[in-house]
Amino acid sequence: MFHPRRTLRALLLPLAAGLALTALPAQSAHAASTLTNAGFESNGTGTTTPTGWSTYSAGGQTAASFTEAGGHGGSYRLTHYSASAYKVETYQYLSGLTNGNYKLTAWVRSGGGQNSAYLALKNCGGAEQRTDIPVSSSGWIRIVTPVAVTNNQCTISINSDAKAGNWINVDDLTFTSGTAGLPIKGSDVSSLAKSEAKGGVYKNSSGTTGDALAILKSAGQNYARLKVWVNPADGYNNKARVLATAKRVKAQGMKLLVDFHYSDTWADPGAQSKPAAWAGHSYSQLKTDVYNHTYDVLNALKAQGTTADMVQVGNEINGGMLWNEGSTSNWSQLAGLLNSGYDAVKAVNSGTTVALHLAKGGDLAGTRWWFDSAVSNGVKFDVIGLSYYGYWHGTLADFQTTLDDAAARYGKPVYLAETAYPFRLDSKDSHENIIDLSSELVSGYPASTAGQTQWMKDVASIVEAVPNGRGLGIFYWESTWTAVTGNGWDPTDASSGNGWENQALFGYDDRALPAMAWFSHR
Repeated sequence: MFHPRRTLRALLLPLAAGLALTALPAQSAHAASTLTNAGFESNGTGTTTPTGWSTYSAGGQTAASFTEAGGHGGSYRLTHYSASAYKVETYQYLSGLTNGNYKLTAWVRSGGGQNSAYLALKNCGGAEQRTDIPVSSSGWIRIVTPVAVTNNQCTISINSDAKAGNWINVDDLTFTSGTAGLPIKGSDVSSLAKSEAKGGVYKNSSGTTGDALAILKSAGQNYARLKVWVNPADGYNNKARVLATAKRVKAQGMKLLVDFHYSDTWADPGAQSKPAAWAGHSYSQLKTDVYNHTYDVLNALKAQGTTADMVQVGNEINGGMLWNEGSTSNWSQLAGLLNSGYDAVKAVNSGTTVALHLAKGGDLAGTRWWFDSAVSNGVKFDVIGLSYYGYWHGTLADFQTTLDDAAARYGKPVYLAETAYPFRLDSKDSHENIIDLSSELVSGYPASTAGQTQWMKDVASIVEAVPNGRGLGIFYWESTWTAVTGNGWDPTDASSGNGWENQALFGYDDRALPAMAWFSHR
């Protein structure tokens, strides 16, 4: 679609963006309304300025952008690489666009280490939109960038500000009508009430002491997750405490996710112990226990005006829950227990979303086996939550594959139920941190405030890119669990320490960390 009167604008626009005219090949004057050569297949290898694209480098390093063999879909890809430090941009200008919402999708890889490496949509009429390229040296990752076009034009831009030897691959871009974003930007704050009771203090980034929930809200958090234990030894994370914290969550204007562990202590893939009060109960009685406990907590929340918006029936239930009766070795019984929880949630409020939550977010085969079994046994659920910790659960590409598959295979929205990343390795208390060695980290993501921030942005990008708008969002795990004497991991032992303070969203000086910036991710 060529408009002669747009030719001048096509020439002037890159100049307005601070680009030298000499960087513009002739075809820029004939800007198209659809992406040209979006798979970089037109020129073979070694082409610095592929057909349809322009290359710019303030330092004259245009040779750092080139096509080469090894595409995502076809035979070739775009690569940014140089043996010396470089800054380069590969871009394409579109005009004649109908105003509205658009979404750029691309497949990317990166060896990491750059000052910045990102895709951008700019000169589209509003604020520039960017998505960083995640560190993934082997598997391709799909990322998206949404934009509102208001002036009938847009520039698609691939950018690297890189150190010597850094590289990215980009391929198979599409620019189509659509939107993206993350409705849920949350964190688990289950540790907060006990922390405050034991003297825990929270400060904003400038050092002013305040309410942790208000600080998280001001950073962009819109959802909070609270776990429920039945009768914990320390008296925290029980019904009464959850009710009190829920009032504070809702007062901040946040939504509430209630995470039922159906235990007196931690429930996860390695432990699903029944509450002491339910010990010795028959399977039939356990179904009633699940219903009554779920209904009781949620109905009390509703009665005080803090109705749960989402509920997890069980926590990381890869092996089932309420062992042994609810183990995955007896799926019909596990299904009965899960449906008992589902029915209780809906009896209190039919609009509350019911989630089923597994760990091991990079385990495609295991996730399929579990949900195939759930579906074949008639388990009722609304959404799927996966925990994904990059130092335990496979690569970012593994996580994307598993998350995308779950959304498509079961036709359900999906969310990242738990993730976290360290901002340092040393401990603040005497208890050894769970992640405390550089050898345990994810390659390309240092244990620094910058590394923690980059991790959160990149997992957010993967959830945002789930097809058909089924990526709901993220909960960061235990953002407020700082090192406070008496608020350790073991509810039965007041002297137990915290192995997680180096992965909180508040630093060792109690200040809000830069990683909170991901809460404002679109």
